[in-house]
Amino acid sequence: MFDRPSIFARLARPAGALAAFGLVAAVSLAPARAQTVTARVGYIPILGAAPAFVADKEGFAKAGGLAFRFTTFESGPNMIQALASGTLDVYVAGVAPLGVARSRGVDVRVVTATAVEEMTVAAGGPLAAFFTDGVSPADAFKAFRAKTGRAAKIATQPPGSVPHTTLTHWLNEVTKTAKADVDVVPMGIDATQQALLAGAVDGATIREPTVAIVQGRDPRVKVVALGGAMFPNQPGTVVAVSGAFAQKNPQATQALVDSIVKAIDLIQKEPARVAPHIEAALGKGIVDTATIMKALASPATKFVADPRVITEATQKMQTYQVSIGTLDKDVPLDGLFDASYFLKATGK
Repeated sequence: MFDRPSIFARLARPAGALAAFGLVAAVSLAPARAQTVTARVGYIPILGAAPAFVADKEGFAKAGGLAFRFTTFESGPNMIQALASGTLDVYVAGVAPLGVARSRGVDVRVVTATAVEEMTVAAGGPLAAFFTDGVSPADAFKAFRAKTGRAAKIATQPPGSVPHTTLTHWLNEVTKTAKADVDVVPMGIDATQQALLAGAVDGATIREPTVAIVQGRDPRVKVVALGGAMFPNQPGTVVAVSGAFAQKNPQATQALVDSIVKAIDLIQKEPARVAPHIEAALGKGIVDTATIMKALASPATKFVADPRVITEATQKMQTYQVSIGTLDKDVPLDGLFDASYFLKATGK
């Protein structure tokens, strides 16, 4: 509280003893200031994580006694290791890896959603030319292979992630594409964008704002499938907390959800106001506000806070992950989702 030795010297004098006593008494009787809780937040750089940045920049988190310390990750599965080791408190990414984490004994709880149906399949120029009206995706991939003599390379994130799961579901269950016609190549998010633009891959699963960025640089890139077509009501980005953080900081956890709910409401009502916050977090100095605004208006952008909206779809996604071997077994969702914070935040 005191920052000058001379003050302590004056208080030590007998003549100032009474004044010192009064000062100490006043300090001891003053109301205690609520302690700020620092939350170590891991996120992947996608638009679905935007509510966390808006909550931070608009002061919603700070008002609830929260301070965010952000760390970027390339995918949800990579983030799970940090969550399991205790070096991360909050997870902002796809829900699919959390089922894998819980099946391996990691105590993590989804406290709110942020977005649904985020994924898209984008085809680079040469592949996009085969996706024409009246031609099914399976036939487009088949024609590409017949023309080029090789399978189309599609970049996505690692097995167990939402992008990988939804792409596999779209190829195998929705479009019935022959396995010989597509070569799925797992890589990080930044590498995926670079590979698509460089022509190192023929297509990719990407989310906003990558869709807006890529199409802005190469208008030939074509979105050939939206999230709802890849996996109905596709569960997307969520905010999850470690069990240890939730138990130790129940008020901070509630403040976290309160701030996310407020942020989503603001994003939906005033996109122009929040665009600079999102640009600062995701743009890395190379994406302008106009691109962020385009991403916010994209059909691939659907912000949703209520975690109950994705519960059924998450169960179906888990079941599918078991069928393709990226998840050992179905995990009961009663332990994964905790909607109580959202219900309190919205007064329901």
